[in-house]
Order: sequence, then C-alpha cells, then structure tokens
Amino acid sequence: MNQPANTHFHCFRDDAMADDDATALAERIRSGDVSAGEVAMAAIERAQAATPVIHGVESECYHKARQHSQHPGSLSGPFAGVPTYIKDNTDVQGLPTGHGSRAISPKIAQKTSPFAEQMLAQGYLCLGKSTLPEFGFNATTEPVTGPPTRNPWNLAFSSGASSGGAAALVAAGVVPIAHANDGGGSIRIPAACCGLVGLKPTRGRVVDNDAARDLPVNIVSDGVVTRSVRDTAGFLAHAESYFLNRKLPAVGHIQGPSSRQLRIGMVLDSINGYPTDSETRITVEQTARHLEKLGHVIEPMDIPVANSFPDDFALYWGMLAYGVKARGKKLFHPDFDKHQVDGLTDGLAAMFRRQFWRLPAVIWRLKRSWHDYQHRMQNYDAVLTPVLGQTTQPLGHLRPDVPFDTLFERLSGYVNFTPLANATGAPAIALPMGKSTHGLPVSVQFMARHGDERTLLELAYALEADHPWPTLNQAFRNLQT
Repeated sequence: MNQPANTHFHCFRDDAMADDDATALAERIRSGDVSAGEVAMAAIERAQAATPVIHGVESECYHKARQHSQHPGSLSGPFAGVPTYIKDNTDVQGLPTGHGSRAISPKIAQKTSPFAEQMLAQGYLCLGKSTLPEFGFNATTEPVTGPPTRNPWNLAFSSGASSGGAAALVAAGVVPIAHANDGGGSIRIPAACCGLVGLKPTRGRVVDNDAARDLPVNIVSDGVVTRSVRDTAGFLAHAESYFLNRKLPAVGHIQGPSSRQLRIGMVLDSINGYPTDSETRITVEQTARHLEKLGHVIEPMDIPVANSFPDDFALYWGMLAYGVKARGKKLFHPDFDKHQVDGLTDGLAAMFRRQFWRLPAVIWRLKRSWHDYQHRMQNYDAVLTPVLGQTTQPLGHLRPDVPFDTLFERLSGYVNFTPLANATGAPAIALPMGKSTHGLPVSVQFMARHGDERTLLELAYALEADHPWPTLNQAFRNLQT
C-alpha cells in the first residue's frame, strides 16, 4: 500500500479499546465492561490497519494472542489483557529476534529475556515485536531495505529510534503501551518524536538483560513508552513489585503531583557546540515558565558533566558497533554476516578502529561521569533540557546509507542531550510540551538524581494537568471542530 507521505494517521476508533490508556483499559477488563478477547481483537484489527501505513510491527503472533486472550486465567496482573509489543532486540519465547539488521537471519527465541519476563508478568498480552534500526544505533527507524517506520503525526517524518516502532504504534493508537529500551536516548527520542511519555529509569531500577550486564559501562535501561503519565508510573511501580533493587530508594506507586517547591536547572544548548534550534528552545523556555507558575524555581545551569563527554560517548558508541561486527557470530548466531551491516554500523566501527587507543581513558571517564553528575546535582532537584537539539527530522535525513561523515555530523547536532543519562545512570523523562510548524510534537527532558524517579513522575503529573498534551485523535478532532 502506498500511503501519501504528507498526512497524519491514527487508528483510534469506537471499539473495545476506545481512546483508553493502559490504566483505564485494564480497569474496564477487570470490571467486565469489556473482555480481554474483545480488546485483543480490537488491537489486532488496529494493527492490521496501521501496519501498511506506519510499518511499526516487525513480527506478529496474533493467532496466539487471540487464543491467549480467550482464557482469562492465563492473564494475571495489574495490566491483565492490555495489548503490547516487545522491541525486536529482546527475546520472547516463540518469536524471532532480528535486531533490525539484515546481517542476522532471525531465529526463534527458545526463552523469554529477563526484562520481557518482568514486563509481561504485569499481565500484558504480547501481540508481537516492534521495529528498530540496526542494533539500535541510529536515531531513526529506517532500514536500508524495506519501508521506514513513519511518524503517525506526519508520515513524511521519522518516528525516532531506536524504539521507533514502539512509539509509532502507541501514538497511532494500536496499543496504549509498548516496550522500549534506551542506550543513548532510545526511549526518550521516539517518545519525543511521537508525542509520548518516555521514562528511562535509573540504572539498575529494572532487571538488566544479559547484553547490558556485559558492557564495561552499562548504558542500557529498559522501560516503556505511553500516552499518559499514570501508565508510566503504574508500569514502574509494578515492575518494582517484581524486582526491587535494594541499592536504590524505592519509588512506589506515584499517583499525582507533589506540593514540593523544586529547584530546577535549565540547559538550552549542548556542550558539543551544536546550538539548539529555535522551536525546541522556545518549547523549553515555555516549559520553564509553566514550572515557575507552578511555584518552582528555575535557574540556568551548566551541563553537569565534563567537556570531554561528547567525544567519549561517541567513541563508546563506536566500540559497541565494532564489537557487533567482530563478535556477531558469538553474540547472535553463527550465520551472522558482518559484510551485511548497514553504513552507520560500519562507519562507527571504522571510527573506533582509528581511535581505539583512547578507550581505557574513555571508559574511566564515563564510569566517573556519575560522580561528576551526582556532585553537580547536589543543589538541584532536577534539570530541564531539550530531548533533541532539533525538531523531528524528515525521513531520509538520517538514513544509514547517508555518507557516514555527513550522517555522523547530523546525528551529533540532533542527539546531543540524551546520552548523559545513559552514561551516568541517572533517570530521565521525555514529555511533549510543544508543537513544530510541521505539526509534530516538540518535547522536553527532565533529569533527576540517581534513584529519584519520584521527582520526575511528580513533575510529569503536574505538567500533564497544567498543560495537557493531546493524543493524535484528539488533536485532529479539535482541528475538525
């Protein structure tokens, strides 16, 4: 199906799912207002309508999901029966895992990964796997072969990445919540592009997957993208019931804003030398004014990390790509073909080879970055920044077959705020607070001290109440009236 790439798309409709977020949908299933089977059928019909347009589904298990939903006893937990997708870099037993790469022949997973088990224990009904760019390295979900994942707000634009499929499916109304993970912004970036709530938890807050445990600096956190703060807060609270990291302060179930007056630092430009564009800057400044109206104190501050951070993180990013190419047969499957990786993976690996001698010092500084961050956050409760240095980019701008030097330059100006939370392990959240001239959401980021997701969720609740962000169907219904 060829869809004109200059329109929006959503599949909200008058069915069993209606406009509900995950919390409301779970309550309606519990009360018997709708059955899990009816919800599953509605979600599958929505997915089948959305897939030819936005291309957010990598693989599906609709027949199995239908069967599962017909047996109420097989689904238990606070979100029992709520449909979702798991990102295709995370194993789910019985489904293939392809990591978004043509270098891999996807194989059926024999067991479910630790984080997917933690998430699905809340009762979600898995409909399949969502799309991502190759190994999650890019900031757009555009494979070299096959259709790109389109942004439902404007189909000519990217849905972000690396959890681009998850964000597109949630924004379009296919499901109310979906798995995402974040090694440099991959929860927050697609959430920002698609107008969603995206919380990257503190390092160690949720169960680590095997790959994260093996990294010299664990930069990866798993979580979800949602349309409401309460869905994100509910997911985190119930994830904590499954696994409680006693090295971190408990979060609990945050259900609304706090009356505390906060001191919030504000950062408008990245230390990597790329200025923030005007629409993004205006959105951050407007958010600061909303916060002041709510009684908080906003102060300009320097980015709480050493000036070497952008170059250090870039080399670490290159190291990951080099490791994929060098160890792909062991990491993924004996038939891994390093000659089939895309241009970004290849270029990052080559960049690392030229500078590999810097790695010991880089790892030392990245490990130390959490100390620097913790020290500079002593006088602040949170930091307000852009999520991205520029508004959402059109499809093609960041494709992996763009010449590497050009692509790396573009990414450096675009993804220049989110990686800090990955290296330091701090929690961070993306919230949609504005709109671009192309009709796309523009989001802001809040970061907090280690273990303080509570402050981020309380801020998010306050802003959601003071400045409600529309879903796609609400936004375009308002235009029509």
